[in-house]
Amino acid sequence: MNRLTHRGSGMLGRLACGAVLVAALIASSASRTEAVPAYDGWFRHSENITGAWTFSEVAGDPDQVKIKSTVSGPGDPKQVLVLYPKRSSAYDIAISKILDVFASKNTPLAFHVINFRNNDGRGAAVLDLVEENNYDLIFSMGSQSTAWLYQYYRDGDTPVVTVCSKDPVKLGHINDYENGSGTNFAFTSLNMPTEVQLAYLMDFMPGVKNLGILVARNNISAVRTQAKPMQEAVEALGVNTVYLAVQDPAKAKEELPGLIEDALAEMRKTDPSLDNSMFWITGSTSVFREISTINRHAGPVPVLSAVPEVVQAGDESAVVSIGISFESNGYLAAVYGYDVIMGHAKAGDLKVGIVSPPDIAINFRRARAIGVEVPFSFFESANYVYDYEGKAVRLRGRDLSRNAGS
Repeated sequence: MNRLTHRGSGMLGRLACGAVLVAALIASSASRTEAVPAYDGWFRHSENITGAWTFSEVAGDPDQVKIKSTVSGPGDPKQVLVLYPKRSSAYDIAISKILDVFASKNTPLAFHVINFRNNDGRGAAVLDLVEENNYDLIFSMGSQSTAWLYQYYRDGDTPVVTVCSKDPVKLGHINDYENGSGTNFAFTSLNMPTEVQLAYLMDFMPGVKNLGILVARNNISAVRTQAKPMQEAVEALGVNTVYLAVQDPAKAKEELPGLIEDALAEMRKTDPSLDNSMFWITGSTSVFREISTINRHAGPVPVLSAVPEVVQAGDESAVVSIGISFESNGYLAAVYGYDVIMGHAKAGDLKVGIVSPPDIAINFRRARAIGVEVPFSFFESANYVYDYEGKAVRLRGRDLSRNAGS
């Protein structure tokens, strides 16, 4: 079966040239270990996992990384391909957790990570590589990789597990949350259901009059699965929404001040003191990585996020985040992947994996700086807590202050 013609219309001609060139490069390359990797910083991982894995570059192609477990065993190691669309700090966290989980299984494994740079020719070459090498599993890293593979490799021979990808139901990749895809795809979701997110936002500020929603216009997955559904849900409750869409992700730092100032002017029409207004950041990386810019211009209006990692130590932090962390999603994807690769489950039988309850993160230093109170129920449930000094006192649900005093 030609994967490029499956579920795709007229793509083969446009992809062929790039596919041949990139496939030839991949076929001719050999891996080698280097003291200084050549993969240009697009692939990073936690130092805590280095004892369980060896990492090597691929000669002539900085868009590939080979990873092999230090565990030995009978037979050849299971082969896992990981498809990246670009560099992302979210992927750094997720791949570290995936490798950590697989290392704990003491199973010989080999990972082949490829950055296809959202390029159709490179993607086509990857699919050729999949057919040639009989991989046991593909991890689709990020919504863009998932969308690409879903279009061109749905019903393929190799099972696919999605990582760091947004809601597959809202994106039209699967019909519902309770049944498997029936294809070679097993989906996990970075999204909390909109109604759950909304319930937490309303608990945080019961009298809210305005919600400013921050998103990157070209981040289709964030727009379709987070920003627009939240806008519709909030407006149905009679709350005014202000939609802040960054037009050029590369210029988010320059665009955000003007967007926020305009939003504050709109909010003051119904909330002159801004006591009942808040901002909510979606999972648009180009936006949430500018949290310092957002805070600087938001003034007394609290900034919340759907991304737990946006709450962090110090002042450059959201006040509260309610969502699914990249680490939690990576863990769930690893569990799905391990069950599939070991034959314990079929990818198409697994229902959408959603972490529950959500990961809640709080920065009390930031809350005090702008004079807002965080509901005690949030503190009780929080997995990540930073105190009034901005220091971590609870991480992954573990009480650090108690351990320090023991």
